[in-house]
Amino acid sequence: MQIALACDHGGFTLKNIIKEYVTISGHNMVDLGTDNTDSVDYPDYAEKLGRAITSGQAERGILICGSGVGACIAANKIRGIYAAVCHDTYSAHQGVQHDNMNVLCLGARVVGGELAKELVQAFLSAQFSSNEERHVRRVNKIYALENSSK
Repeated sequence: MQIALACDHGGFTLKNIIKEYVTISGHNMVDLGTDNTDSVDYPDYAEKLGRAITSGQAERGILICGSGVGACIAANKIRGIYAAVCHDTYSAHQGVQHDNMNVLCLGARVVGGELAKELVQAFLSAQFSSNEERHVRRVNKIYALENSSK
């Protein structure tokens, strides 16, 4: 799978841990920065990651900031991006399986490297359960909400 990875300065150290883990796990990685701990604005990196997914450059994304919240809010402003902050493996997996989440947001000041790897594994191993009518119906309602707020 082609994975986009981006972070602000607060997520830089965790991004490097995740980058190595995703690559070792056999996925292709698109690293969209940032490349150091100099202060940057998370919306800029959320936009880069979102555009990589909506353009087809990546199938899913992992976005990191200090708490995960700001980056998640910014990413969800991009049509076609369905991002969630997950700090437990159930949500990271279920968000894809039931809700068609395509961006995992992590808080580098909330989760450590080992838990982050477990979250990434849960996120990347999940598939949307499009054969279950209730999930399809709910996700279609999300799409309708998105399309009605032009």
